[in-house]
Parts: sequence; C-alpha cells; structure tokens
Amino acid sequence: MSLGLLAVSVLAAGCEANGSENEWSDWTVSVYYTAVQSLYHGPPQKVRGCADFGCTVPDIEIGRFPDDFIDAVRDQGTGRITEGPYTGQYLLWSYDGGFRLDPQPRDPDGTILEPFHSAAADGLVAGTRLRLTDCGIIDAEDDETCDRFKHTEWVVGDEFTPGLGGDRHIDLYIGEETEQDYSDEIGVLTFAGAILEPVTS
Repeated sequence: MSLGLLAVSVLAAGCEANGSENEWSDWTVSVYYTAVQSLYHGPPQKVRGCADFGCTVPDIEIGRFPDDFIDAVRDQGTGRITEGPYTGQYLLWSYDGGFRLDPQPRDPDGTILEPFHSAAADGLVAGTRLRLTDCGIIDAEDDETCDRFKHTEWVVGDEFTPGLGGDRHIDLYIGEETEQDYSDEIGVLTFAGAILEPVTS
C-alpha cells in the first residue's frame, strides 16, 4: 500500500452536542503521491519483482534504479519510471506483493489511482465515499489548499501497510510529485481537527 509518511496529527476531538463522540471527527489526515524517477539521483540498486500486475512469483530482475527512488516507491506505493526499457511504466510496491511493473499507478487491489480522488484508510469498506468538510487548523499560506481538498469526493480503495495506519487515519492521493524534495515541500501542509462526511447519494 501506499505509505503516507506525511501524516499530520489531528489535535482536536469533535463531539456531538450530547457529548457522544462523532465517528467522522478527530481524524488524522495524510497525503501520498507517485514518485518520479528523474527526481532521484542515488546510486543504482537492483530491483526484483513481477513484470506485470497479475504475476504471483516476484522473482524477475526488473532493472536498476536510484536507491532513493526505490525508498520513495516503498514509502508511497508507486513510482513512474523515466529511464531505460520500462520508461513510462510504473514501479509498484505493496507489503505482501513486493515490486511489480504496470502501465498505470495502482493500489494493491488493482484499482488505478486518481489524483484528488483515491484514498486509503483502515477500518472502512472499499468503495466508501467521503468528503473533507472541515480542514480545522491548516498550516498553509492561503485558503486554496484547503479548498482543493474539500471540493472533491474521495473514495477509499486501500488500507495502510500494517502498523502504519490506525483508527481515524485517512491517506489522500495527490498525484505525481513535481520537484525534488517534494515530501519536504508538502510536509508543511498540516491539518488539525479535520472532519469527514460520508457521501451517500
């Protein structure tokens, strides 16, 4: 699964007027993205895995990639290859499936990831549709950042790598990274007291 290492802790608990806890408040919000090989320059390292999404024995040599790119793919779950015979394809990684090649960025269940639409969360049924209705306190220079996350419908299609998710934690997919040290740049994006709302219609 894609790992959201950019997680931000929700600091405020939301309660209903009668004092009972609201299951859609007090969520941790994090983001994940697709790494891009050309933005990494570490020493090359061999990767073995599957040549396609359907294989079950990940034991072919896929190629050699910068070690920091490989680390990013392990963290985020997907990476676009920009050099070599597999240029334009995606290197995928999951906890239980290892590395594999695919023409599309996918989650471990095979669903194509869509920027500002795909999400991951533990404890929610795949296909659950949600909106972020309140960003709470957000560490950003303007309101546009919050608005972009609020004005879209998120669909849960994945869970966290074991040990990295937890109760009331949602990971939102934002597409491909666009610059070096991308995680540092978007790491300043923080939510506190975020509130979600299920979409039923």
